[in-house]
Order: sequence, then structure tokens, then C-alpha cells
Amino acid sequence: MWKVSKGRSHPNLHNKCPPCLGGILFFNGVYLMTTPPEGTRQLDRDETGKMFAPSAERNKDAIANILDDILFPGARVLEIASGTGQHVVHFARCFPEIQFFPTDLDPARCASVDAYRLTSGLKNIAPAQVLDAASPGWAQAAGDVDAIIIINLFHLISEKVVKSILCEAAQALGANGKLIVYGPFMRSGELTSDGDIAFHNSLVAENPDVGYKDDFDVIEWIENNWLEMRHVLEMPANNLCLIAQKADVIL
Repeated sequence: MWKVSKGRSHPNLHNKCPPCLGGILFFNGVYLMTTPPEGTRQLDRDETGKMFAPSAERNKDAIANILDDILFPGARVLEIASGTGQHVVHFARCFPEIQFFPTDLDPARCASVDAYRLTSGLKNIAPAQVLDAASPGWAQAAGDVDAIIIINLFHLISEKVVKSILCEAAQALGANGKLIVYGPFMRSGELTSDGDIAFHNSLVAENPDVGYKDDFDVIEWIENNWLEMRHVLEMPANNLCLIAQKADVIL
């Protein structure tokens, strides 16, 4: 297991985002903090029960493009913190031969996921399950999954909770299983845009235990759970996608 040092590039991992499926909206990442940031407020629901997050609509194609190089037909994919359901329905539509299992801590968001699932008519999405992914023991119940996706979560929770989620996620992955983590991060301890500074500060003002995590710290936490980092991809809007893999044999 290699250990990265602060202030250095991720060795052999750091790449630009590949071309995205469809038209991805590139924007400057500046958050107007006249309302609480997405992920920290209750979103409105339409008459079918669906919530809508603009950020999910913006990044779903870029993330799907990454998944296209990782997932394989017949794979079982668990999504942690599925949120509104926009992501998982989009992925299920892009990859009809892959089974998706959405989860969320919030029952209201699970209801939104199921509203998207039912109106989509897609058969490769399981009903959303309420899951506290930081609680010990759920990995055994989940069984061996081929991939776990975590999108736009780590900046909204504490370091302790992030570490608990990574510990359980690593156990839930089967041999050669992939962990895909997407979201905003500090780069070597630094916030690298005005938008990121404003967003991070707004989160910390509400709760000092949350906020952006450092990319090198998260990589170290991932590797401490016997996962091997495979890629660190630059994504639109100054986000990163961290991709790690479980060994086929754990000695």
C-alpha cells in the first residue's frame, strides 16, 4: 500500500475527465448562498413524489461516462445516499444489463427514488432501501456487490462518518469490486476556487464537523481499508472522481 504525501500529484492516477456522454453543462462552480446548499435542505416534491436537484441533472452524464468504463453486464451496483433518484434512474437507463440497488438514510428521499423508478418503467432498479451507511454490520447483509457508488456525500458529513462508510463499503465489495466516489474535495489541503471556498465555508458555518475533505486524506482512508486506488479523475465543476478496487484475494 503506497502512501501519498501532501503537496504532490497523485502518482499515476491523476487524469482529465474523458469526453462526456451527451451534453454536459460546464459551469464555474460558484454557489449563490441565498438558500442552503443542495444536500442540506429538504427539496420540494412534485405531484408524483419526485424531488429534483439541479446538480444531479448537471453531472449525471459525466458520471455515467465514467461508469461505462468500469461496469460490466450483470454487475450488481449499490448506491449509497441516492438522494433524489435522478442519478440511479439515469444510470439504469444507460446500462440496462446492470442491476442497481439505491439506498438513502432519509425515508423521504427513498420515496423520491421510488417515484423516479416507478415512472421510469425500468426493471433493473430495486426498490430504495433506508440505510444508515455509517452503521456497523450492514455490509454482511448487503452481500458481495460489484460496485458501490457514492456521489456528493463526503462534504456533507463528518470525517468520522466518512471513515465508517468506507469501512463498511470495503467489506460489502466482492473480489475486484469497484468503489466510485464523486464530489468536491480540497486539493492537498487547499480550496481551489471561489465557489468551493464559499460552499465549504457555508457548510462549516452550519456544522463545524462537516465540509470539504482533503483528496489525499480520503485516498489514505480508502487504502486503509485494503482497497487499491486506480484512478483520480478531474471532473466538471472542479469535482473529482476517486476510483478504487478491491483485490481478488485478501490474504
